[in-house]
Amino acid sequence: MSTDQQPPSSSIDYQTLTRERWDERAPIHASSPTYNLAHLIASPTALSDALTFDLPRLPPLAGKSIAHLQCHIGSDALSLARLGAQRVVGLDFSGASVREARALAGKAAGGERCEFVEGDVYDSVELLGERAFDVVFVNVGSLAWLPDVRRWARVVAGLMRSGGGEFFMREVHPSLLAVEGGEGGRLAVEYSYFEVVEPVVTDSSWTYVKTEEGGEVPKVRKCVEWNHGLGEIVSALLGEGLRITMLVEHRSVPYEAVRGHMVEIGGGEWALKEGRDRLPLSFTLRAVKD
Repeated sequence: MSTDQQPPSSSIDYQTLTRERWDERAPIHASSPTYNLAHLIASPTALSDALTFDLPRLPPLAGKSIAHLQCHIGSDALSLARLGAQRVVGLDFSGASVREARALAGKAAGGERCEFVEGDVYDSVELLGERAFDVVFVNVGSLAWLPDVRRWARVVAGLMRSGGGEFFMREVHPSLLAVEGGEGGRLAVEYSYFEVVEPVVTDSSWTYVKTEEGGEVPKVRKCVEWNHGLGEIVSALLGEGLRITMLVEHRSVPYEAVRGHMVEIGGGEWALKEGRDRLPLSFTLRAVKD
């Protein structure tokens, strides 16, 4: 989470605040060496760091139709296309992110198999024309912006085809989202592990990407987040009739989640400087709709 916690309000307009946050950050992220879009454009076989990490655990993608929820600026959607997907439809409610994604797809090999739709993830089934996809894909940094994990699970199940449709997600571990860094490498539990009605509202201009020295600093500071326990996530998917086929916890996450307490270990991944076995930082989950 961030610093400078403020009293949350149940009446807060989280959608507008979050959209403004991502609209401002999208061009900053697109020009950042963290995403390195120039390399993806120049090299027709290059993959994003996130997809490279996921390779050992991804379901077969060749010839598949894929819905990528909360796709941000499109680097992962492009990478899914390059891994053989027949069609990748990315959805994000940030108009600026969708514009960056479309621009990337227009310049990069594999982009011709990508489509990007602007809209709220909770409206995905309606916005994507009630299509049934072979694979629904979600990547790190998605669930914290949503207040209701059960409603999200209904969307996931509603997009999957019956008779073998697959769901794949890698996400920040809820244990990590519950902690804050302290002195001497200590980690303290400061936030709720479980989903609660009230979000955590913070004030910070921080963004997770590397920027050039003297580069633009985001001005939208308000951040509204919810945590969802791992059991809540799994139970929500099971409640929609999905069958869990993989659940793996990882000792790394693709950004410096606890600033000052982590070290970059390669491939865009970060791990704790000390005691890496203390805490899972991310997890991968796969499920099937029989």
